[in-house]
Amino acid sequence: MTSDRTLAGKLVVLMGGSGFLGSHIAQAVLARGARVRIAARNPDQAWALKPLANLGQIQFAPCDATKRASVERAIAGADAVVNCVGSFSGNLMRLMGEAPGWMASAARAGDAQAFVHISAIVPDDLEDNRYAAAKRAGDATVLAAFPNATILRPSLLFGQGGGLLDLFAPLIARLPVLPVFGAEAKVQPAYVADVAEAAARAVAESAKFGGKTFELAGPEVMTMMELQRRIAAGQRRKPALIPMPDSIAAFFAALPGTPMNSDQWGLLKAGNVASPGASGFKALGIDPKPLGLFLEEWMVPYRKHGRFAERLSY
Repeated sequence: MTSDRTLAGKLVVLMGGSGFLGSHIAQAVLARGARVRIAARNPDQAWALKPLANLGQIQFAPCDATKRASVERAIAGADAVVNCVGSFSGNLMRLMGEAPGWMASAARAGDAQAFVHISAIVPDDLEDNRYAAAKRAGDATVLAAFPNATILRPSLLFGQGGGLLDLFAPLIARLPVLPVFGAEAKVQPAYVADVAEAAARAVAESAKFGGKTFELAGPEVMTMMELQRRIAAGQRRKPALIPMPDSIAAFFAALPGTPMNSDQWGLLKAGNVASPGASGFKALGIDPKPLGLFLEEWMVPYRKHGRFAERLSY
């Protein structure tokens, strides 16, 4: 955690700040002395952050990002804005394509000093994918309204309480046989706290990082099969991990009510790694942490006998 006070007294508005990444960004800017406003559809989901703030340092504002007037109210008075809004359901183009432009316009009209837009690594040639199209549109609308904005494109996130591990670890702990979709797809997971630190630095040093785009991917590249094998090994489990043919995965994703929709399948199949030559963590002065640094410790609760699973010898 940083000890600098570069944002002391500044009001940083976190749009969609009640989520997994948003809560970590809140901690990173609070540590720099900022006042934080969590603007979200359900801001009460971020109340756990209250003990981390001094009296009056954090506030919570209900906001519907699909309504421009609600967005403008939430951003009023901001010195900086970080947009963390994202979804795989609903009107994606409005939520992630149009709304970021409204946010950037409101920030510029209010003389905000910094705007940081959390986008995503999506292949440029991925067609007929609503999520990818919305993310690309959002990047464009932000830069059109706030040319000095910083665009951060994280890879898949990992951390305690969310991201990849929260998705796969319970399944691996519970099921003796598990299908693996996109088994050979390559991913480059990023530690959520590193991405949060990147956002905080982009806010605090907008003159240095404004107008630039960064792809935030971790230091390890692995396939989806390798990822799930490593999670299983951390749990001391040996489930049967069965690679699913693409045709079956696509059919499954097209069915209603499944945990993965067609947009998510398209992104997974395409892989999620940084583009060659793209600026990333190092350009922001951050040494990204690998999944392997945490996996053993974090998987202990998923082992059959928890921390008593290891046999000790004397």
